[in-house]
Amino acid sequence: MAYDKLEKDKKIDIELILQDLDKYAPRRKGWVWRKPVADLEMGPFSYKDATEPLKQSVPLPPAKYFNNIDPQPAPVITTEIASGRFEDDIRRMRMAAWHGADHIMVIRTAGQSHMDGLIEGTPQGIGGVPITRKQVRAQRKALDLIEDEVGRPINYHSYVSGVAGPDVAVMFAEEGINGAHQDPQYNVLYRNINCVRSFVDACESKKVLAWAEIAQIDGAHNANATAREAWKVMPELIVQHAINSLFSEKVGIKPENICLSTVPPTATPAPCVYMDLPYAVALRDFCRRYRMRAQMNTKYIDSSAREATVTHVLNMFISKLTRADIQSTITPDEGRNVPWHIYNIEACDTAKQTLIGLDGLMEMVELKNDGPLIEKSREIRERACLFMEEIVEVGGYFEAVQEGFFVDSAMYPERNGDGIARKIEGGIGYGFVYERDEDYMAPVTAHYGYNNVEQYGGDPKDPSALIDGCTFEDRNKIVYIDELDDDNVNTRMDENAKYRNSNFIKPEMEWLADGTVMLTMCIPANKRTAEVVAVEIGNKLGLEDPEVISREVLQEAEGTRIEMKGKLKFDVDLSTLVIPPEPVYLTDEEIRNDVKEHPLKVVCGTVGEDEHSVGLLEIINIKHGGIERFGIECIYLGTSVPVEKLVDAAVELNAEAILASTIISHDNIHYKNMKRINELAIEKGIRDKVMIVAGGTQVIPEEAMKTGIDAGFGRNSHGIDVASFLVEERIRRRNK
Repeated sequence: MAYDKLEKDKKIDIELILQDLDKYAPRRKGWVWRKPVADLEMGPFSYKDATEPLKQSVPLPPAKYFNNIDPQPAPVITTEIASGRFEDDIRRMRMAAWHGADHIMVIRTAGQSHMDGLIEGTPQGIGGVPITRKQVRAQRKALDLIEDEVGRPINYHSYVSGVAGPDVAVMFAEEGINGAHQDPQYNVLYRNINCVRSFVDACESKKVLAWAEIAQIDGAHNANATAREAWKVMPELIVQHAINSLFSEKVGIKPENICLSTVPPTATPAPCVYMDLPYAVALRDFCRRYRMRAQMNTKYIDSSAREATVTHVLNMFISKLTRADIQSTITPDEGRNVPWHIYNIEACDTAKQTLIGLDGLMEMVELKNDGPLIEKSREIRERACLFMEEIVEVGGYFEAVQEGFFVDSAMYPERNGDGIARKIEGGIGYGFVYERDEDYMAPVTAHYGYNNVEQYGGDPKDPSALIDGCTFEDRNKIVYIDELDDDNVNTRMDENAKYRNSNFIKPEMEWLADGTVMLTMCIPANKRTAEVVAVEIGNKLGLEDPEVISREVLQEAEGTRIEMKGKLKFDVDLSTLVIPPEPVYLTDEEIRNDVKEHPLKVVCGTVGEDEHSVGLLEIINIKHGGIERFGIECIYLGTSVPVEKLVDAAVELNAEAILASTIISHDNIHYKNMKRINELAIEKGIRDKVMIVAGGTQVIPEEAMKTGIDAGFGRNSHGIDVASFLVEERIRRRNK
């Protein structure tokens, strides 16, 4: 069965995605940038830096006040996903795309850096997703459908690193990957892969990326995360970026497809913008020919979502000031080590909201050409140049690594002697680089180095013609392996089959029906005590494995804010629930137009012996979004208003509606007062001319209408509910 189209009100069918994967072929290759729209007009606003809007999306919450517009900022927005189950990540990808993400980065397991071949099959991941052909093909196939649904190309991305880098690069080119991390320095410094092996592998890998037009992102930002004091490695960060970027360009990757993964080195309480902006300016000045992928600082954050979001926003302010082309959203998610659906999506919304909020900023401000910004930027560049000169003096990059130049925690040229030192004649893969024979032949596309196909009558510019095309031209030559062993996607899906396309529902954070919930609470105790108390609360609530994931001191003696997660032991059967239809409202404009054409006057009051006033005032008061904002004239009679007075006022003022608030409910006095209002309106001959509406926290709308009134409103009712009803009821009566 072909899977041709997603329906927005139906879950994506993972079983259908997995069908016929052996026949799937990617429909395009290469990276896609957003399309700018000059002076985009959307709703009541004009945007200077926006791009083409989506066909379908979830707008930001405040968009409901602006006709649900959803403008899209200029930078590509990244979301990183690493749950360990690729089938559930597909669902998260769809959520992220609806919230504006168009760069889906799938983080691979750390262990794959040390595997010397391409994994086939689908083992479950630990600390990421195992990058296999099946996983990649399934997700790219799903993204084809998702990008059709939202109306924008989606870039799919993963990592070309480790000793199997060239193998992975080939698979990525075959399977339609659009972006990839590739930086041999990452292998050398953080995976202890032999220098020579890493750079030879990188030549092959980068040549393949160039052929497939895959955007390459480097790994220099890892120095920032590794250094003891990250703000001191700014010159080194520039050097690492420069080495990988120029290396990539020499191999053949186009400058516009070379992206620097930039990370501001500090975070509040440091004066982060003052420190980080000069670094960003220096980097852009040196590497202006390349693209900038702005990532956030994850080194100096704890577990608070608020803290992570503030860091995210401050970092994006620098992104806006210094032309980021891609905006990462990793801080509120992986930076907190809680890779959950909700944080992926919140981070995408934070990026969209911040960048759209800063739209047009650079038309109103500019970076100063003198003063501390330029002075500090120049100093960072000078230190970077000195760093590079010393690398050359000691004999090159490999010698510099061996002497511990890199990720030394001092500000260059000072040294603390704590850099990451790797031996030139050592590390993983040492001794496994062999010089090619003079008659070596490799009749394959995008091959790095000489291939000598001429000796067999081949064309060096098209070497694979000798074999009628390699796997890049002839997909029939790709060997597709469906599963490795019993630890595979089908086994995992069998375990939660009860919750897939059924009436049974469990909450989830990472995986389908994982049952995970998060609770936020204030415990009036010190931090350590609060953690223990929270876990005990989780146990008493019946949660499995309750665990505190965030704690913030409100005051050492007075209280601690706790976030806790745990798993529910039960599920909910939808077939046992009665789900009422969504309320349907007139638009603000429709209400205003009707009131303008047919002025509407209402009398309001809290009836009986009831002194409550806040609820009714929020319904009518313009400050609280009440019905006054639509031009409705409200005559408020106060509290403890006799029902007779309310009805008499309607007669005297020729009001079209009566709004009665009633909170007290003993002896059903609230319903008795409603019944009496209705009876008095009949006695005075105005019932057919006046609408009667009553509300309160104890009011059940269906019970209220049994008293003869026109509508009842209960807890959580708002001005829009009442205004929409009044205008719709007037229209109904006019059209009788």
